[in-house]
Amino acid sequence: MGRKKIALIGGGQIGGILALIGAQKELGDLVILDIPEVEGMVKGKALDIMELRPHDGYDANITGTSNYADIEGSDVVVITAGVPRKPGMTRDDLLSVNLKIITNVANNVKKYAPNAFVIVVSNPLDAIVYAFYKVSGFPKNRVIGMAGALDSARFRAFIAMETGLSAQDVTCMVLGGHGPTMVPLPRLATVGGVPIDKLLSKEEIDAVVKRTREAGTEIVKLLGNGSAYFSPAASIMEMVESYLKDKKRVIPSAALCEGEYGIDGYFIGVPCVIGSDGIERILEIDLTDDEKELLNNTLTAVKSTVEESKL
Repeated sequence: MGRKKIALIGGGQIGGILALIGAQKELGDLVILDIPEVEGMVKGKALDIMELRPHDGYDANITGTSNYADIEGSDVVVITAGVPRKPGMTRDDLLSVNLKIITNVANNVKKYAPNAFVIVVSNPLDAIVYAFYKVSGFPKNRVIGMAGALDSARFRAFIAMETGLSAQDVTCMVLGGHGPTMVPLPRLATVGGVPIDKLLSKEEIDAVVKRTREAGTEIVKLLGNGSAYFSPAASIMEMVESYLKDKKRVIPSAALCEGEYGIDGYFIGVPCVIGSDGIERILEIDLTDDEKELLNNTLTAVKSTVEESKL
């Protein structure tokens, strides 16, 4: 059997934290890959985490590389490679730069890890995951975009902060694209099974929804350089763990819809069951007319970005 192997393409802030969480959860051996110009940096991060293991006794090997041959046979590939957002930049500004990067990544993953479950994180997410799918030719159940897991975690965090109750007991969902048109669904949000409209006023709920939509931008502004990395890494590892341990978690993720929610041929955030077959099912829920309209808005935004990518 041996340990599972997880390849992290991109060794920036998220890549480093992913390697740390993956080691702490002992999900498998981890390879952090980045471009030759920063090979020393990813080797340094890997070695630093290797030297942390004795404290809690984690057994996982972490290596850094710039050679794609080192990801050979990976069970999971997480792609965070790409240029991060700078203040004032939209996710779409990143499109042309990150399309070139993802095309190269897709060709190498296809060559060295053809059976991997691939989680795409690079922005603009909905177009980049589509590009990976097109270029790699991977089956749709093995290509997924991480967005909804993070957006939902932020929604949960803000509900917990607003109510003063445990984040652990908050359940909620965010559908749609990863950006300002995302669709948080307060109607379905609960704390310990209690609907949030019993705990918060309409104004408070509206404020939480707005903050969720703008959460990424809020952090970009505060940091002044770069974007969030702790929360995205935790969201990604939740997906990795559900796949490797066949947990069947229901995680909102960007999946290829072929008729679900009336959407055909686009990756968009929907509730996915993640197990050992990758995306095993997309769960469909009845939406109100208002929610449908919001999902159509997000679809329009996703379509325009995908069309710009000319794939």
